[in-house]
Amino acid sequence: MYKLVAIDVDGTLFNDQKEITKEVNEAIQAAKEKGVKIVVSTGRPIVGAQPIIEELKLTDEDEYVITFNGALVQNTHTNEVVSEISLSYQDLKVLYELSLQLDSPMHFFDSKNLYTPNKDISPYTVHESHINQIPLHYRAIEEIPKDFLLPKVMFIDDPERLDKIIAAIPNSFKEKYTMVKSTPFFLEILHPSVSKGNAVKQLAEKLGIKREEVICIGDGENDLSMVEYAGCGVAMGNAVQSVKAAAEFQTFSNNENGVAYAIEKLILNKK
Repeated sequence: MYKLVAIDVDGTLFNDQKEITKEVNEAIQAAKEKGVKIVVSTGRPIVGAQPIIEELKLTDEDEYVITFNGALVQNTHTNEVVSEISLSYQDLKVLYELSLQLDSPMHFFDSKNLYTPNKDISPYTVHESHINQIPLHYRAIEEIPKDFLLPKVMFIDDPERLDKIIAAIPNSFKEKYTMVKSTPFFLEILHPSVSKGNAVKQLAEKLGIKREEVICIGDGENDLSMVEYAGCGVAMGNAVQSVKAAAEFQTFSNNENGVAYAIEKLILNKK
């Protein structure tokens, strides 16, 4: 029997209108009633995940959320931090210098704010601030405190340009950091031990839940690690090919209540 379901947000839980449909919400509530732990697992910051957690009523005493692509795991009832793995100021400085070499706009976070060192602020940074309802600040790198800890840095650009930027990143950086493309215009750069898969594994072990009792549902490259880890990895119908190849089960797309279908088949045993 499955005991934990980790679910990505954009392209998975949300349809293209950024909504959780009634069918998806009802399936999640039915799984909760059966005692299954539902964990939102997103690249979004905690402030961006909060409205989703509240809409799905995932704020009971022993419930959790995974944010920043696995850099932060937190209890949604007490806000107790289960795991937090950050980049340092030195990482930020090095990645900023790389962004200048590659002519890539960038932004970065702390737990409650979004920052950009680019005076000409990218529309993708504005988009990030808007979808997560997170305050946006311009900060020169020299103005950042030396003890600053950050969950992730993002290189951002038009999809075609971003692909060229990614191709030009030296292998030494790709070996030093976790790099995942979460959307066609976002490259997320994290501590090397951070991934959604590692976060789900750590949480499952804390809760005494076996790997084979875990379902992970996703669509993007940043979901691949948790789909590979899960006892049952589920690919959305709109998932990238690597996620589909790694999954044990393929559901419908995010616009066809794919999360609801997966829960109904794998947990609620509906025909």
